[in-house]
Amino acid sequence: MLITLVDVRGHAPRAAGAKMVATADEVFDTIGGGNLEETAVSKARALLAAQDGREPQEMTVALSDKAPAEHGVQCCGGEVRILLEPLPVRPSVAIFGVGHVGLELARILSRHEIELHLVDSRSAHLSPERLAVLDDAIASVIPHPAPVPEVVLGEVPAGSHVLVMTHDHAEDIAICDSALRCAHLGSIGLIGSSAKWARFRRRLTEEGHDEAELARITTPIGLPDLPGKAPAIIALSVAADLVRRFADVSTSAVSR
Repeated sequence: MLITLVDVRGHAPRAAGAKMVATADEVFDTIGGGNLEETAVSKARALLAAQDGREPQEMTVALSDKAPAEHGVQCCGGEVRILLEPLPVRPSVAIFGVGHVGLELARILSRHEIELHLVDSRSAHLSPERLAVLDDAIASVIPHPAPVPEVVLGEVPAGSHVLVMTHDHAEDIAICDSALRCAHLGSIGLIGSSAKWARFRRRLTEEGHDEAELARITTPIGLPDLPGKAPAIIALSVAADLVRRFADVSTSAVSR
C-alpha cells in the first residue's frame, strides 16, 4: 500500500508529498514516524488483511495531545490528510528449462507485464543470442544460468508461479522436491504425462511429502482442450492456463 501525506495543516513531522510503502510485514521509507505513521500503517495492513483495499482511501490524523491516539501521543499541533493507495503487484513466473517449449513459452509470456525468470543448467540455452527473440519484451526478463537449478527457487519473489520443463527428469524431480519445501511460492506446474507423474509421486512420497503437499503440483500443465505436441502449441496451452491464474489473482486483493 502506498501511503502519501497529501495535505498538512499546521506542524507535522514531514511536509505534504512525503511517501512510504507498507506491506503485510515491512515498511519502506517514512512519513514521519510516531503515532501518525503507526496509524497509517495499521490502517493499510487492515485493508490488506481484509482483502477490501482495492480502492484508494483517505484518512485524517490530528497531531494533538487532546486527540485520541492508539499508538502514542504526537503533539506537533497540526493535522494531516493521508491517502492510502493499493499498489498492483507484478506477477512473477519462473520457467525451469528453456528448451524448445520453454523458449516458446517465454516468448508468449514476455508480452505480459510480469517478472519472468528463465532458469537452465545449460548456460548456452540462456545465451544473449538465443534470448534475442525476447529483446522487445514487455516483461522484465531475468536469466539464471544455474548448474543446480533448484537453488534459484530461493531467489524468486513470494508468490512466483513455477513451471518445470527441463530436459532431465532428475532435474525435474529435484526442482519439484525443493519447490514443495518452499512455502513462499505460488502455483507449481510440471510438464509431462500421467506415467511420469506416477513415478514422481512415488519418489516425492519417499522424500517425505504428504498428499496435501503433492496437491500443490499441477501436472500435466496447460489447457486439456488445447491438444497437440508441437512446442508452440504446448507453450500456448500452458500460457493460457497461467494467464488465467493471473486474472484470478487480479480480481482479489493482493495481501503479500
